[in-house]
Amino acid sequence: MRGRVARNAVAIGSAGLLALALAGCQQSEPGEDSGQTDLKIVEQVQIDQNGTEVPPDESAAPADPAGDGQAQCPPVSIAMAGALNGPDAALGINIKNGIQLAVDKHNAANPGCQVQLKTFDTEGDPQRATQIAPQIINDAFTIGLIGPAFSGETMATGDVFNQAGLVAATASATNVTLSDKGWRTFFRGLGNDGVQGPAVANYMKNTLGHQKVCVVDDSTDYGLGLAQTVRETLGPVADPACNISVKKGDKDFSAAVTQINGASPDSVFFSGYYAEASPFVQQLKDSGFAGTFVSADGAKDPEFVKQAGDAAKDAILSCPCGPSTGSFAEEYRQKFNQEPGTYSSEGYDLGTIMLKGIDSGAITRPALLDYVRNYDGRGVARQYQWSPTGELTSSLIWIYKVQ
Repeated sequence: MRGRVARNAVAIGSAGLLALALAGCQQSEPGEDSGQTDLKIVEQVQIDQNGTEVPPDESAAPADPAGDGQAQCPPVSIAMAGALNGPDAALGINIKNGIQLAVDKHNAANPGCQVQLKTFDTEGDPQRATQIAPQIINDAFTIGLIGPAFSGETMATGDVFNQAGLVAATASATNVTLSDKGWRTFFRGLGNDGVQGPAVANYMKNTLGHQKVCVVDDSTDYGLGLAQTVRETLGPVADPACNISVKKGDKDFSAAVTQINGASPDSVFFSGYYAEASPFVQQLKDSGFAGTFVSADGAKDPEFVKQAGDAAKDAILSCPCGPSTGSFAEEYRQKFNQEPGTYSSEGYDLGTIMLKGIDSGAITRPALLDYVRNYDGRGVARQYQWSPTGELTSSLIWIYKVQ
C-alpha cells in the first residue's frame, strides 16, 4: 500500500478499483476479467535510489512468528486497519492475510500465549479511519496496530494513535511527509516515495535508456507525492508537454492519451492506483502507443493484470515491497488458496515483530512501543530497523514486470 490518499481528495486507489467501461473503447465491466489470465507480475531486480542493482541479502533466515513455543501472556490483541471492503480492498486484504498467517502460526505453537487479531475496515477513506481510530485506542486489550494502510488515512489518524501511545506500523503507506509529524508511535514497514521515486526514475533513465517520459499522476496524496519525486529525478527527461494530472475515479483517459501520443515518449509513468492504471493502459494500447507503461506499488497487484488483460503485458512496476518467496509463500498459498499479494509479506513481517515483542514480555503499549523502536531483525521482505522518525534505516526498491 503505500501512501494513500484522502478519499475526499480522492482517495486511494490501491487496491481494487475495477476498470470500468470507457466511452469509445472496448473495456471490461467492473469485476470482469479482461481476458488474459496467464500473465503474472514477476520480480526482476532490486535497486537503490540511483537505479543500480543491489543483490538481495539472503544471509539470514527471516524471523519466525512461532518462536520457541514457550511464550506465556495474558489476553492481548493487535489491530489491523485498512480497506477490507470497497474499491480499494485488495491491498488491505493482502496485508490482513499476511498478519493473520503470522498470528495463526504463533498461536498454534504457543498455547500459553493466544494473541487475537482485530481487524478494522477503513475502506481506504480517511474520514472513516478517523471514526474507527477511537474504537482501536479504547480497546484495552489492543497493544499494537498494523496500519493504517494508506497515506491519507494515516495522515488523518496518526496523531490520535500517537496521543494514545499505541505503536502504529504501516505496511504500505509511503507518503514521505508521514515521518515528519513528530509522531513517536509511527513506523513505516517499507521504503517511502522519496526512495521509490528516484529509484524508478533513475532506472528508466539509466537502465532502460528512456530519453523522454510522460509523467501522469492521479491527484491523490500518494500519486502527487510520488510523481513529484519522479519528475524531479527525471529532470529534462520528463517532458513538460505531457506533464498530466488525472483524477481518482476517472474512466475516460482519452484526453491524456491524445496528449501523450502527441509527445511520442519512450515511456509513460503513471503515479496512481490499479483501478485507474488498468483502463488507462488499455486505452493507451488501443490508441497504438508502443512505448513502455511504467507504474508503481499502487498498481502492483494481480488485479491490475486481471483488469487490464493483454494491455498489461510488459508493464514495468516498481515497489518498495519485497517479493514473497520461500516457506512464507507456500504457507500463504496453502492457507488462503491464492498467491501472496502486494504487502502480504510486509503484513506478515510486522505481525511477526509485534508477536515477538509480546513473547518477550512486552504486553503493554509502552513496552511494545519500546520493543519495536529498538528492533533489529530480518523478515521475509527485508531487514527491519527504524530511525527515531520511524523510517527504515535501509530501504531498497524492487522492479517487477508483467510477463
